[in-house]
Amino acid sequence: MTFEPSLLPMAIGSLPHTDATAAWELILAHTPEIPGWPQLPRRTFLENMYVQYSERFPGVVLDHKDERIWVDREADLDPELEQLYSAYLEEDWSHGAIGEEYAAGLSTLSTQNVGQAQALKGQVTGPVSWGLVVVDKNRRPVLYDETLADAIARHLRIKAIQQEQQLRQINPSTIMFVDEPYMSSFGSAYVALTREQVITLLEEVLGGIQGLKGVHCCGNTDWGLLLGTSIDILNLDAYEYAENLALYPDEVRAFLNRGGIIAWGIVPASPAVKDETVESLVERLLGAMNLLVAKGIPLDDLLQAALITPACGLGTLTEEQAERALGLTAGVSAAMRARYA
Repeated sequence: MTFEPSLLPMAIGSLPHTDATAAWELILAHTPEIPGWPQLPRRTFLENMYVQYSERFPGVVLDHKDERIWVDREADLDPELEQLYSAYLEEDWSHGAIGEEYAAGLSTLSTQNVGQAQALKGQVTGPVSWGLVVVDKNRRPVLYDETLADAIARHLRIKAIQQEQQLRQINPSTIMFVDEPYMSSFGSAYVALTREQVITLLEEVLGGIQGLKGVHCCGNTDWGLLLGTSIDILNLDAYEYAENLALYPDEVRAFLNRGGIIAWGIVPASPAVKDETVESLVERLLGAMNLLVAKGIPLDDLLQAALITPACGLGTLTEEQAERALGLTAGVSAAMRARYA
């Protein structure tokens, strides 16, 4: 697909709304060029970003009372694993369909006026984060089970492919994000994964995406690892972690040279949003970019390959705060485009 980022605004997955229509109105009002279906975790436990992609995963158990998701590793998982691998090998992507009750924003996509957008955005939780958050009966992350780790990556690949096909029925240009908040723990004593394991898991999911593919991480991480994968877009919390990205100038330069896009999450996804203005965030964004300019990366290169986003999903905010965050996202985008058109 041909896509020019052009400092356009884009939202990140979640909103605090419980009504899909209201959430869509907000998305289309502020990010009409790249609308992404909203995740609504306050609407129902089923829209939790880990539960949302859990349908048909072998042994998955949902405890609605305590709002807990886990995998029963003591059960006979062979029949369900066989179904998963059969769907994978036979390219039966319908196995990855997301039920309407799990994603009201996605299920109402076809009723929205998004056909003229430059691209439609979707998202799936990444295998590292999903596998670390979802545990077994003994609260051990299922990612540390070799068989289940492989199943997680293939399961999420099927989910991504099926979702992208659903988006393409409306608009042939798609952007699919793999959301990896727990990549911020990579390299710490709390995550016993090698670099090779992380890359293998991510590439399994990314490899199924036909349009533009991105990774979102809202904390500090090994940016060199992510920039070295097959992603087209890197989305980071630039409000808090721009200095950390600037520690990887060679990797950023190589990423931009191959056509990579940086989605700058410059609008805080926290109550701090009430204290910011378009002007303050534009200056903060330029300050973030100038950290890389000081390392020899031309500002023009960064501007031409930039999108503007909130730092993370807005699902933990109030509706008023979320609306302000998206308004600021659109405002920063407009101000930057006016200054650097």
